[in-house]
Amino acid sequence: MKIHRSILWLAAVPVLVSCGGPPAAAPVTAPPPVSVSPSAAAPPPSSSPAVPSAPPSPSRPVKGTPAKPGLDGSMVATGTPTVALTFDDGPDPVITPKLLDLLRANRLTATFCLVGSRVKRYPELVARIAAEGHTLCNHSWDHAEFLYKGDDARIARDMERTSAAIRKAAPGAPVRYFRAPYGNFTPRVIGVAKRLNMIPLGWNVDDQCYASSRYGTGAAMVRHMSTRVRRDTKPGSVILSHDLGKPQTLVAYKQLLPWLRGHFDVAALPADPPAA
Repeated sequence: MKIHRSILWLAAVPVLVSCGGPPAAAPVTAPPPVSVSPSAAAPPPSSSPAVPSAPPSPSRPVKGTPAKPGLDGSMVATGTPTVALTFDDGPDPVITPKLLDLLRANRLTATFCLVGSRVKRYPELVARIAAEGHTLCNHSWDHAEFLYKGDDARIARDMERTSAAIRKAAPGAPVRYFRAPYGNFTPRVIGVAKRLNMIPLGWNVDDQCYASSRYGTGAAMVRHMSTRVRRDTKPGSVILSHDLGKPQTLVAYKQLLPWLRGHFDVAALPADPPAA
């Protein structure tokens, strides 16, 4: 029996994943207290997210062709009613200080996913982030989209170099989370992160602050960001935003932080959770 070639072609089209907005990943079931679905039952509210744990890693280095990347296997919810704000790609010498001021004015803490090469350039900002009670997350050395295609040793070197730069800038500050560039997690990346005692950190709310080519800039982008956060945030959400080169983040969260405080318990992820 012959199969039409167009059907075969359609079946071969890959699913693309972007840094800020991958297709919704199927939540991964992991042992409590991590919730991988915002709709899962949660314990009574607390002042900070429950100590998360990540899915189990392979017992040995993963070999062979890299798996299709995405958020599968990463932590996409806090596991409690508490909402966690995360800001990626900094530090930014202009935006990050103003964002820190805004968070302090609203008496909120967040998680900052830091790029190692920028940490090296602006160590004083990393020190301030840690000193003001925010949680630090490893976001790779230079935000390489295809980091996941490297072997275990290459991926580990990148993660270790980034964590070392963060710890040098903020001595004593734990670095217990890893967020893959563009959300490109694979079993290999997750396995290496866990062997380095880091929890793979995803998200389940994306404000799309990076999508100006589609949604516009200025007030139009701020409206889009605000709409998405207000619509999609639920108890236990992990919200993805960005500070690097994103003035719209400051404008949007000047409005959103009071709203989030009024509707949810908002706090940084635990800075130093027990090993998974």
